[in-house]
Amino acid sequence: MTEKRITALTVQKRNPDRVNVYLDGEFAFGLSRIVAAWLEQGRSLSQQEIEELIQKDTSEVAFQKAIKLLDYRPRTGQEIRQKLQQKGFEPGQINQVVERLIAAHLIHDEKFAAAWVESRNQFRPSSQRVLRYELRSKGIDEEIIEEALQSSEEDLELARRAAQKMVRRLSNLDWQEFRKKLSAFLARRGFSYETVTQVVKTSWDELQSEATILENEEFGK
Repeated sequence: MTEKRITALTVQKRNPDRVNVYLDGEFAFGLSRIVAAWLEQGRSLSQQEIEELIQKDTSEVAFQKAIKLLDYRPRTGQEIRQKLQQKGFEPGQINQVVERLIAAHLIHDEKFAAAWVESRNQFRPSSQRVLRYELRSKGIDEEIIEEALQSSEEDLELARRAAQKMVRRLSNLDWQEFRKKLSAFLARRGFSYETVTQVVKTSWDELQSEATILENEEFGK
């Protein structure tokens, strides 16, 4: 089997984390420094070793891209798979990357689902039906979804919280417009007709009660 000798190893100017490999006096390929760590000038490589190096480098590149994705925000295993697939990596390489991330506890679907539910409850209250759909779309298993939703508030409370800010914006409307706009808003958040009806009526009553109190206070003055 024909072998080629490493005649030079140089760090890439634009990316110091990669090394240019020269075989028999000619540039052959680039490698991640971690993959090229055991190489040295004068060493001979078989064609099989060259192919294995290139394969390992591709897997390492995929792994580093996944790490960068996780730097932005936590992601599920499926999200990582989809992103790497879009970048053109092969299924086998993607599987290896996801397995490495899971082993390093960088991907944890249970924690992701729990954090997603907590964040939605706090910052963008939506129905449990919507939460379930969102988590499914991210590739979370049904058992994990159900476990995460156990920590979620009930839909009625979530709908009340979702309505709070919107109610203030609609406070100058009459009942018909108020009901129409708030109902549509809550429906878009996935709440049932019964829940929407109850929250809209309660919100309107509270708004009118506050208005009456303010009028009485002004009259008292």
